[in-house]
Amino acid sequence: MATLHVKVEDSLFAIDKVLLSENCEYFHALFESGMRECQQEEIHLLGLSAKGFDIVLKVLGGERPALDCDEIIEAIECAAFLQVKSLVKHLINLVNSNNCIEMYHAASMYGLLDLYHRCALFIRDMYSDLKEALECLPVDLLDYIDSLVPSTFIAVGAYSPTFVQDSLRSVCYLDEDSKTWKTLTDLPAEASTALAGVTVLDNKLYIVGGVYGVSKQAVELSFCYDPERNTWSHSSSPQQLRYNLTLMGHNGYLYAIGGEYDRRIISSVERYHVSTDTWSFVSPLPRPAAGAACAQAMGRMFVCLWKPIDTTDIYEYDPDKDQWLLITTLIRPQSYGHYMVAHRDNLYVMRNGPSDDFLRCMIDCFNITTLQWTVMAGQYVNSKGALFTSAVKGDSVFTVNRMLTLVYSVEEKMWKPKKEMQGYRWCGSLLTCFLRLPKTSSDDLSTDCIIHTGQQEPEDIKT
Repeated sequence: MATLHVKVEDSLFAIDKVLLSENCEYFHALFESGMRECQQEEIHLLGLSAKGFDIVLKVLGGERPALDCDEIIEAIECAAFLQVKSLVKHLINLVNSNNCIEMYHAASMYGLLDLYHRCALFIRDMYSDLKEALECLPVDLLDYIDSLVPSTFIAVGAYSPTFVQDSLRSVCYLDEDSKTWKTLTDLPAEASTALAGVTVLDNKLYIVGGVYGVSKQAVELSFCYDPERNTWSHSSSPQQLRYNLTLMGHNGYLYAIGGEYDRRIISSVERYHVSTDTWSFVSPLPRPAAGAACAQAMGRMFVCLWKPIDTTDIYEYDPDKDQWLLITTLIRPQSYGHYMVAHRDNLYVMRNGPSDDFLRCMIDCFNITTLQWTVMAGQYVNSKGALFTSAVKGDSVFTVNRMLTLVYSVEEKMWKPKKEMQGYRWCGSLLTCFLRLPKTSSDDLSTDCIIHTGQQEPEDIKT
């Protein structure tokens, strides 16, 4: 291993030269340039902080260090100068309401466009909560935030395919200004959301799997809705047909996790490549699971699996190693993790109360940084399965049932009710997510929606 010594301020770092070349564009260009410095065993870096460079090395070594605001600024400086993509990715995962404004300003100064954009999106979603603090930003940065659209709460009921037009078979969105639900688009006639996987990837809504008929026949078609174009298109289905699956969008891919087929619970997992419209198998779950709870936290993917008796295991999928890693185990008498959401570096696991009580649920919080569990104060009413529709935006958790839409504020040891809005018209189970809708009048979005098939030119077929 060729070792390079790098001096930053008064600190000297010994580093694998190959590691630097493969992960830092600055060093890669230096080593390929043929300049005198590329032959030296020691290089001096001027204008950077030793602390910032130390953070770079930690991230390159696979660590995920927590950073305060001063360390974030130093890390941004190093990420920009050395062009370290993995550090930028780590900084994006650290964006929260405490640091987003400082990160946004620093990213604009140092030209980290990906971080700049992600901070702006986060701030746009929390605009009302951060409005006073934003007054310190230059006008051009405020204008960019204003040019973006916030995330909108989306819900769809569990519908089977139909051969006739049904106005109830629709995807709806929450208009927070009027506090009412409105129709976004009608589902394609062949689409099923009953026991289907529904998720968002790159601001497109995907529906995979599902069933039709009382015999639970697996649906073979998958669908994608693009809110910018207001169009539905067909996409390929997993190689293993499945329903009651978990569908996740992560790092540019879709993952179809577990589920059922022919009334048999399966463990296989497939990954969807958007650019090629193809699915490929990855490492299966440690054991078969259907409808497994899942969440993403700090750019990492987690799934809850049950193991008798009284046991909920949380596994993390590592895409680089194609491995499922057991992270923690929660043991509660006659109680299991049925739903999970993430906020910052916390996973919130919703489980049934004593004796299969699903009306009064408990929430346990697992911190993926400290690896510690805490019990959230009190019980949370799960009327009509509202908790199992939870979706996080900023520091808020949105839930919905037929009676009302309830938004919680995420506090340190509890979720505090924040505001109430109109309930959703559907009385069955609901699937929820967030989409960024175009600035055109949302009331017109459900009209003239086109369905495309595959990668071909769009056909003028109305839904």
